[in-house]
Amino acid sequence: MAAPLACTRFSDNYELKEELGKGAFSVVRRCVQKSTGLEFAAKIINTKKLSARDFQKLEREARICRKLQHPNIVRLHDSIQEENFHYLVFDLVTGGELFEDIVAREFYSEADASHCIQQILESVNHCHQNGVVHRDLKPENLLLASKAKGAAVKLADFGLAIEVQGEQQAWFGFAGTPGYLSPEVLKKEPYGKPVDIWACGVILYILLVGYPPFWDEDQHRLYAQIKAGAYDYPSPEWDTVTPEAKNLINQMLTVNPSKRITAAEALKHPWICQRERVASVVHRQETVDCLKKFNARRKLKGAILTTMLATRNFSSRSIVVKKGDGSQVKESTDSSTTLEDDDVKEDKKGVVDRSSTVIAKDAEGPCTPPQSPRVATSNQPSSSISTTHLKPSVLDFGQALVHNVQDDIDIWVDSTIEYKRLQHDNTARRQEIIKMTEQLIEAINTGDFEAYTKICDPHLTAFEPEAMGNLVEGMDFHKFYFDNVLGKNCKAVNTTILNPHVHLLGDDAACIAYVRLTQYMDKHGQAHTHQSEESRVWHKKDNKWQNVHFHRSGGTGGAAFGFSAHK
Repeated sequence: MAAPLACTRFSDNYELKEELGKGAFSVVRRCVQKSTGLEFAAKIINTKKLSARDFQKLEREARICRKLQHPNIVRLHDSIQEENFHYLVFDLVTGGELFEDIVAREFYSEADASHCIQQILESVNHCHQNGVVHRDLKPENLLLASKAKGAAVKLADFGLAIEVQGEQQAWFGFAGTPGYLSPEVLKKEPYGKPVDIWACGVILYILLVGYPPFWDEDQHRLYAQIKAGAYDYPSPEWDTVTPEAKNLINQMLTVNPSKRITAAEALKHPWICQRERVASVVHRQETVDCLKKFNARRKLKGAILTTMLATRNFSSRSIVVKKGDGSQVKESTDSSTTLEDDDVKEDKKGVVDRSSTVIAKDAEGPCTPPQSPRVATSNQPSSSISTTHLKPSVLDFGQALVHNVQDDIDIWVDSTIEYKRLQHDNTARRQEIIKMTEQLIEAINTGDFEAYTKICDPHLTAFEPEAMGNLVEGMDFHKFYFDNVLGKNCKAVNTTILNPHVHLLGDDAACIAYVRLTQYMDKHGQAHTHQSEESRVWHKKDNKWQNVHFHRSGGTGGAAFGFSAHK
């Protein structure tokens, strides 16, 4: 007699219960394993709505999670593929975020921070031993197994994780979260396992004082800080931290990845393995207070993003959220937003799932995201999970499971939001500078001095052949040519800008260099062509670009502004 076929359908093994969260392409429901009665969280993904590339990412995540079996990692217990649906069965993690738990504690010391980072390092070390680089270590992905005191820290969300061979270093794409990105990723250099250790260093820094080592509202300056490894230990909050703790951070936040400490080495550091002797046990109230503010800011960011999702007020160019008062919040430099561009390719539709697994957010607190698209919860206490009495952290875990399949498709567009936004903004600004230059030259061609003065700074400086090698300042020198030459001695003028190169000098300044080819007819009907090399410096004042400096070569005396005056 033939052996019976193994159960391959989800319903053969699990009984679905209440919904914990829902997204456009997935739903998370509590489920019970029929053979054991154990509870799990099942993320049910509608694969009909996923592209082939999205499906590959989903398979990669499942493959990675299957080989990671560690008490400090959210475990994937089952992955079942059926027609039109893919089921991922995870631990039902109920403790919420580690950082939220810390601020709720009555006592928190340096030794507690040491215990926290040890568990994180244990999970990272297990990943690295199995050839996995997480790439998105951050507070949102550090969960607690339960609400019980001393519950294990669990590493979650392997949607950006990659597989590497040994100590392989290669360019795997621009991926991660801004404040936790390593210098080598920002420099687009080959990278590998050390990127996770850098992120651990950032997390440890926050665990000790409640704020991050690198921070700036301006993304460019933030990245510059990280690439330079520019952090310090300011007084008075760092005065009470032991030298051993700072030493471990220094070894984690080493700019050169080849000299950065490994997870295995960090676990042997005295501040970790001898914490009873080395780490301070004094309560750090200032850290808790700062961490509350840090958490509130992260929650506010999450609320903005969730609100944006609910209204679908999103474009791949930037994230703009309309507030109740009609104003707009441009959410583009958030240091807690996950970015990915791991294939360095752009999806034409702008709809790509990064297939993350778990980002559990605690539903409690002053900055809880709006109810939509979250599921409403009851405030009544309950010792068990039911449809009417759901523990907030359990519900949050369920919503977090779909967070990436829904939110990541809408927010964490495969080509990183921030990276692509910056790329787009830079391209747009370059086009704006070229357009302004064309407008300025058109004013010259038509002899429109009024239009010319509106585009130029009143103190415009210039080097040009007409100035006989001198630097001239102000508009009077230019006005002479407008009054006596331009538009009066020519019947027609046509200017072509060749090979324009725009160099952006921060957000409010730019320089453009180009070849200017001018064709014109003099008053006798003769055609002439004149070529000159020009460069202009532009500065933005009161949200308006103005030309502040001009340099032209290649002309001859009397070739005013690029073409000669012919009598």
